[in-house]
Amino acid sequence: MDAARPPLITDDDLDDLEREAIGRVRGRVLEIGAGEGENFGAFDTQVDWVGLEPDAERRVELAQRARAWQHRGEPLDAVAEHIPLPDASVDAVVGTYVLCSVTDQARALAEVRRVLRPGGTVVFVDHVVAPPGTLKRGIQRAVTPFSRRFCHGCHWDRDTGGALAAAGFEVDEARLVRVPSFPFGPTRVLVFRGRAPGATG
Repeated sequence: MDAARPPLITDDDLDDLEREAIGRVRGRVLEIGAGEGENFGAFDTQVDWVGLEPDAERRVELAQRARAWQHRGEPLDAVAEHIPLPDASVDAVVGTYVLCSVTDQARALAEVRRVLRPGGTVVFVDHVVAPPGTLKRGIQRAVTPFSRRFCHGCHWDRDTGGALAAAGFEVDEARLVRVPSFPFGPTRVLVFRGRAPGATG
């Protein structure tokens, strides 16, 4: 057995990890690719939430759910590569299963750094590519052209951990786990909590 293989956990266990990481953010929080508001129950009730969602149909549902959770303001109609906020204007950025689908991952992460205050928090949860030389990685490479076209731009073969490091984010906690996935077997998921470089206060 490969001792370095990440633990296999259930979807419920993964949900708990996501909620715990998201629940720790505070202040003005930007959620990129906020979808239909699936994460609202995980946020601390005192956060000043700002949502960004480029899909028009999802954004309608997101706006309705945001109001139900008493968040002010309409979600932003924008992509992560062009965030319409000033420099250093948010305390935290959250994204769940969104870095797999942005068009330009490096540019999106550069924008996240731009809008974060120095030392600001990031929380990202995403499936990531399997190790080099594995059958699973080959499958992910083969499937990605189809998933990108038919699954909201999703790339199954992205090294998101490497992209976060290249973007300069400092790691507070990075947990790599595996979750069941049909039909190709367990998929690796990264639960990343870190911060932008700079003073934390």
